[in-house]
Amino acid sequence: MAEARYYAHPQNRFWHLVGGVIEVDLPALAYDERIATLRAHGVGLWDVIASAKREGSLDTAIREPESNALRELADTLPALRAVGFNGATAARIGTQLLKGGDFALLALPSSSPAYAAMPLVQKQQAWMGLRKFLK
Repeated sequence: MAEARYYAHPQNRFWHLVGGVIEVDLPALAYDERIATLRAHGVGLWDVIASAKREGSLDTAIREPESNALRELADTLPALRAVGFNGATAARIGTQLLKGGDFALLALPSSSPAYAAMPLVQKQQAWMGLRKFLK
């Protein structure tokens, strides 16, 4: 059953990784507090894909993706300094939607447990590249 929350799977390391960037123990917080804490640090969270067909949770299983209106959203955010993409699929799609903007685009290693090619410590080092864009 879908949780209707970002990164609800307990093995996904997103909350650990972004928590390291902002120096807050996000996994220890309730979901609503996590979102409020991101917002307080100038961090937004939104899916690149609005809808798609997919069996299972792997990005390689995504079929018929429909993108969210990232360009339109970015155009409403004059203080936007960077967009980080969680994984290669998000980076590929999102970069196409946002190229040419006046902000950095960062392809980050996936926080998914399915992406085991890189140890967590290396993932965290890559995600720390977001820190220089925080307010």
